[in-house]
Amino acid sequence: MKPWSTPLRGRLEEHLFESAALRGNPLGDPAERPLWAYLPRAYDAEPGRRLPSIYLIQGMTGQVDMWRNRSAFRPTVLELIDELFSGAGAAPPTIIVFVDCWTSYGGSQFIDSPGTGRYGTYLADEVVDWVDAHYRTLARPAHRGISGKSSGGYGAMINGLLRPDRFGALATHAGDALFEICYQGDFGPAARALRDGFDGSIERWWADFHSRPAFSKGVDEVLINSYAMAACYSADPDGTVRLPFDPSTGELIPEVWARWLAWDPVRIARTEQGIAALRGLRAIYIDAGTRDEYHLDLGAEAFRQACVAAGSVPPFFELFEAGHGGIEYRYPIALRYLAERLV
Repeated sequence: MKPWSTPLRGRLEEHLFESAALRGNPLGDPAERPLWAYLPRAYDAEPGRRLPSIYLIQGMTGQVDMWRNRSAFRPTVLELIDELFSGAGAAPPTIIVFVDCWTSYGGSQFIDSPGTGRYGTYLADEVVDWVDAHYRTLARPAHRGISGKSSGGYGAMINGLLRPDRFGALATHAGDALFEICYQGDFGPAARALRDGFDGSIERWWADFHSRPAFSKGVDEVLINSYAMAACYSADPDGTVRLPFDPSTGELIPEVWARWLAWDPVRIARTEQGIAALRGLRAIYIDAGTRDEYHLDLGAEAFRQACVAAGSVPPFFELFEAGHGGIEYRYPIALRYLAERLV
């Protein structure tokens, strides 16, 4: 592998998308967002042909230009996708849409929240409509998928469950699920960090976080993750962010924690609405590393079981030897799986 970029055989178009849904969001984050579309060679070679589309979304702290990042000895995600649709044994031609849902807290979980903004509406309604209007897509849910890792995997699950009118297939790599396993372990360390360094105040930590290089203190990861998720799952209508634990002890606050659990894709998958959505999907792909630091392999298994119990199409499921990071090489496996079923 060459250690530098080479021209794509397909092509990447980069746009700036002005979102009405994100205008005036509570964090003052930009309403104008980068939006990328990867077009396989068949898009230009066969100008009368319409193609399925897959929306690829990022994990916590992700922003769209990170898709160009290269890890040592590995191709970038863009190069992996180009090889998938242009190399030997190419997957069925598919438009890949890269959506930016970054927030000042690091992420949006791809849902509407008074704490962050209307990111679910932005993604599933505005962006999908724009892409279908500007590209030769097969503009029906049966030909439209969504895929992501970590928080992006959560976004894929939650949009598959709640927006089957928009997405007909999903792929989740180590997506946030089974919240009592993947999130609750952070609450004790977060409470201790607030007690020892910030007089129990998450707002004081947040001000400190912005006064120095990001993640330069060991406590930053658990605090930003807890705060960002609270902004998504348990913000009051006026935007006030409610932590699900007592910052002096780490004890759960039951009524706030219940608001989090209501957003757990495993639990949603067991509801009448979730069961109906799962039964309508054309493809479900689930994977995770067996050493995932957030125990998202357990959430993956719980989500698989919920899919099977719902009577969905049999999901692809694999646990593989890895942790949470460095699993971008799995993305083409999922994209191929979806592309073959969205034609």
